[in-house]
Amino acid sequence: MRVLVIEDDAEMAETVAAGLRHAQMAVDVALDGPDGLAQALVSDYDVVVLDRDLPGMHGDQVCASLVAAGCRSRMLMLTAAAATGDLVDGLGLGADDYLAKPFDFPVLVARIGALFRRAQPAIPPVLRCGDLVVDTGQRAAWRAGRQLELAPKEFGVLELLLAAQGRTVSAEELLERVWDENADPFTAAVKITVSRVRAKLGEPPLIITVSRSGYRIGEQS
Repeated sequence: MRVLVIEDDAEMAETVAAGLRHAQMAVDVALDGPDGLAQALVSDYDVVVLDRDLPGMHGDQVCASLVAAGCRSRMLMLTAAAATGDLVDGLGLGADDYLAKPFDFPVLVARIGALFRRAQPAIPPVLRCGDLVVDTGQRAAWRAGRQLELAPKEFGVLELLLAAQGRTVSAEELLERVWDENADPFTAAVKITVSRVRAKLGEPPLIITVSRSGYRIGEQS
C-alpha cells in the first residue's frame, strides 16, 4: 500500500510517516498544499492523508483539485477542528473519510486500511491462493498454517500480486505501488524482493516470472 501524507507540521508528518512505514506501508511526505497536490497527481497513491489547514493551498482546495483531476486515490482528511460543519464540508468536497486531531494512531492505521480495501477494484480483507492466506487488515500471511515473517516491502509485493488475481504485474507497477518516491527505478530492488518472498513461501513455488512482462501468482501448471 502506498500513502501520501500532506501535513505542514514537519515533526508530526515524519512521526506519522514512520508509524505507517512500521505498519508496512510505503509513505511519501509533502509539507504544503501545492507540493502535496503535485505529488498526488504524479504518483499513484492508494490513500492520501490530507491535513485541512495547509500553507500555500488549503486542504479543501487540494481535495477539490484532486477530485476534479480524476485522482483515484482515497482521501482521509485530518483537522484540528471537530465541528460537524467541518466534517460535512470535507466529505462534500470529495474526501472519503475524516479524522479530528488529536487522534489515536491505531485508529489512523485502521481508517487507512479500510479506505485501501474500498479502492477500485475492491481488495478483500483476506486474500488466498491455494494454501497461502494473507490478511490485509492484520498485515500477516500464512502458508500451510505457517506464519511468514515478511518485511514491509515483501508483504507489499505479495499483497499486490494476490490482489491482481492471476494478472501479470510488471516490475514497474510493483515499484510504483510498493516503494516510495526515493526508490531508484534502475535498481534490482523488485527482483531481489520477489526472490526473498519466493524463498519464504517455500515449495511448491507460487510466484511465476512472466518473461519481459513481470510476475504473477498462482500454482504452477
